[in-house]
Amino acid sequence: MKNYSDLGAELLRKARAEGADAADLLIAESTDFSVTVRKGEVETLEEAGSKALGIRLFVGRRTATVHTSDFSRTALDELVREGVAMARATGEDSAAGLPEEVYPAEDLDLGLFDPELPNFPTDERIEWARRAEAAALAFDPAITNSQGGSFSLGTGSVLLANSKGFMGSYEGSSVSLSVIPIAERDDAMERDHWYSSGRSVRELASPEEVGRIAAERTVRRLGARKVKTQRVPVIFDPETAGEIAGTIFPALSGYSVFRNATFLKDRIGEAVASPLLTLVDDGRRPRGFGSRPFDGEGLPTRRNTPIEKGVLKYYLCDSYSGRKINARPTGSARRGISGGPGVGASNLYFEAGTTAPETLVSDLSRGLYVTDLIGFGVNLVTGDFSEGVVGHWIENGKFTHPVHEVTIAGNLKEMLADVDGVGTDLVFRGSIASPTLRIKQLTVSGT
Repeated sequence: MKNYSDLGAELLRKARAEGADAADLLIAESTDFSVTVRKGEVETLEEAGSKALGIRLFVGRRTATVHTSDFSRTALDELVREGVAMARATGEDSAAGLPEEVYPAEDLDLGLFDPELPNFPTDERIEWARRAEAAALAFDPAITNSQGGSFSLGTGSVLLANSKGFMGSYEGSSVSLSVIPIAERDDAMERDHWYSSGRSVRELASPEEVGRIAAERTVRRLGARKVKTQRVPVIFDPETAGEIAGTIFPALSGYSVFRNATFLKDRIGEAVASPLLTLVDDGRRPRGFGSRPFDGEGLPTRRNTPIEKGVLKYYLCDSYSGRKINARPTGSARRGISGGPGVGASNLYFEAGTTAPETLVSDLSRGLYVTDLIGFGVNLVTGDFSEGVVGHWIENGKFTHPVHEVTIAGNLKEMLADVDGVGTDLVFRGSIASPTLRIKQLTVSGT
């Protein structure tokens, strides 16, 4: 990737010369490839490169953000002038501004980039997608079709700099393999998926394993039926438990706090969850998909533990939200090219527990095991939670039949407090992860 440090420094000088009191900028460059194979034939194949630049400009406590993909000198000079003029025209905001503290960029190797990944041959990328789909189609006669096997690969670089003297950059790479089989039986049709991802091809599961697991998950959904409305224990598998973690995250943001948009407002130091639950957001997990050496404002990332053994310790903040709620930034700023920073997750997960996931199931006389959440029915102000689900019914500690067309309902306050089992099966396949979670009781609405 090209080194944009000289360009970044020049644009910051230009911003000051045009009348900005402070500024920061983000330059991002990426190359992305994806292929989907369906029924053994290439269905789509795409490769694209992009680069873009965004500048945030401050005139006093007034601010504006401008961005472009045109890196010509004329376009960049005009961009800075327009941005300063826009900042002068906006209203003042007492919380606006760059971070108070500046830390030098660290020479930190988090294993985010595999230099060999771009050299992985295109024909092998296609073959991996084909092998994954073929493994799924061969798994069971009930697998009659497929939405395809897909292989995706990407590399990119980021440079962030500000007028206080910070300048840092890093490179990243990612690769993933997935397949979506379709199964049919007795005029019923079901689909499911599975995937593997990493920073390099070496970290991927084999295509045959990805295809097999995807097919297993699909076939086991055949014969699904509703259950009667009742209150029972509910177990979330690692994928859906990870979605619960992602749902909770915005409630921990300083932005939600000052906007009165979270059920966790004014609860620091209180028990907000079961003592079995610890929620971590680790910006420096080696090879993590959400890892980076600095956040969207140039502050060092870190391992945050906002909920520890059920107790809310602090909210997650960037500089702006920290000023609004009188808290320090937590290295949690996320920023895109076209806007200013906000609070975002890095590598978010519930810590693993001490109970085997099989035991969480076998301990129940009756309950629901959730493998898929459908829709979005969460109110973070009240904590009310209602989602359509797919899963498996449990009787006497065993799965008896798949379940569909049911809804689970509760409130996140009670759900977090009522977690009575946490599995040992924490595995990262993306930037959000969780072990299996069991909740004492939720309302399952069916027939």
